[in-house]
Amino acid sequence: MSIPQSGGGPIESHDQLAGYLESGCKPKDAWRIGTEHEKFGYCRDTLRPIPYEGERSVLAVLEGLRDLHGWAPLEEGGKLIGLEKDGANVSLEPGGQLELSGAPVETIHETCDEVNAHLRDVKDIADKVGVGFIGLGAAPQWTHEQMPMMPKGRYKLMDAYMQKVGTMGRTMMRRTCTVQVNLDFASEADMVQKFRVALALQPVATALFANSPFFEGKPNGHKSWRSRVWRDLDADRTGMLPFVFDEGFGFEQYVDYALDVPMYFVYRDGEYIDALGMSFRDFLKGQLPALPGEKPTLSDWADHLTTIFPEARIKKFMEMRGADGGPWRRLCALPAFWVGLMYDQSSLDAAWDLCKGWDAETREALRVAASVDGLQARVDKIDMHELAREVVAISEAGLTARVRSGAGGLVPDETHFLNALKESVESGQVPADELLAHYQNDWHGDLDRIYAEYSY
Repeated sequence: MSIPQSGGGPIESHDQLAGYLESGCKPKDAWRIGTEHEKFGYCRDTLRPIPYEGERSVLAVLEGLRDLHGWAPLEEGGKLIGLEKDGANVSLEPGGQLELSGAPVETIHETCDEVNAHLRDVKDIADKVGVGFIGLGAAPQWTHEQMPMMPKGRYKLMDAYMQKVGTMGRTMMRRTCTVQVNLDFASEADMVQKFRVALALQPVATALFANSPFFEGKPNGHKSWRSRVWRDLDADRTGMLPFVFDEGFGFEQYVDYALDVPMYFVYRDGEYIDALGMSFRDFLKGQLPALPGEKPTLSDWADHLTTIFPEARIKKFMEMRGADGGPWRRLCALPAFWVGLMYDQSSLDAAWDLCKGWDAETREALRVAASVDGLQARVDKIDMHELAREVVAISEAGLTARVRSGAGGLVPDETHFLNALKESVESGQVPADELLAHYQNDWHGDLDRIYAEYSY
């Protein structure tokens, strides 16, 4: 979940809303990669989730990163709730999941180095305090009652509202984790093509990264339970956004959509003011019940955009949001997958050619099937396994064409970051399949084994 945004001063005209999005356009040589990933912390002796405070806690980990690894503190209401260093942020998800929001970098080599350094630092502190961290799309055993709620005003408001607009919002907040990548666009036309590819092929990412087959101690019938949870969260702010594929779509049409998404809050002087269910359109007219007579700033608009949760979304950049949190290698594979598709025009064109004939029903059916069956999903004549094979090949071609070397030139390009996905394509097995095989065979149904064998 996002920290308060810095968008700018007063909104004086409607044009500024689309202008805010358009201001993110960058020439190709300025495109960057920002990787985010979340992970669950647990007490090693009890295998229960870590609380906010105490000897074995989220706070102990944050303080260790601050004191021993040079991170600067971010506080809310006198509570340490995040860290920042070198353009990156460490933040807390509602249930205590620890998130790295990486700095914008030029290559997958750099973003993977950042992920690796972060996980090493986290493990250093976690080992000292008796805590472990694991990358999964959903908490495999913990109940809602066992999950703590982090001391952030935004989450307190969301928690109450989630129960009114869907069945799984509070589950999403406390018991799911994701990995995502944030990418740039050059122009409105470039944004539109990338956005359409991102939404249409997000189910392929869901299938390849599916890693949440357990919930509350047993198999749940889905390869990606996290994806299933998102389907019953809040219809006003989630989903596959069919209007993005309409003729004439652009920044202004996304603004119209965002304005119709009910608000959560307004952030003022370190406090989150309850604006649950209120209209940003009313806010623009100075008629917001929570702040009568006051009009919004671009920072308010930027905050509002962070409360919209479709499978891909735009702010001043584009976020790919359809993958489960997972093992170390796949945290680097996710940005590689999307950079290969998005940052080379030939690959982007090839990806669009694959999916441009699908209608909204097909795209939604793929989303559902991917969450249930992973690479074994089928929708009409579309075989997810074969589709994933084609998409990974297109991504690999895009990474080859980028020619971004690493390790001082010893590694010629970024294609090796796709190796985990290529192995899945060859075997037809994704992380969820591997976990289920262990559970049914050598673990003999003992899900406690997952922590020792799959923690970072």
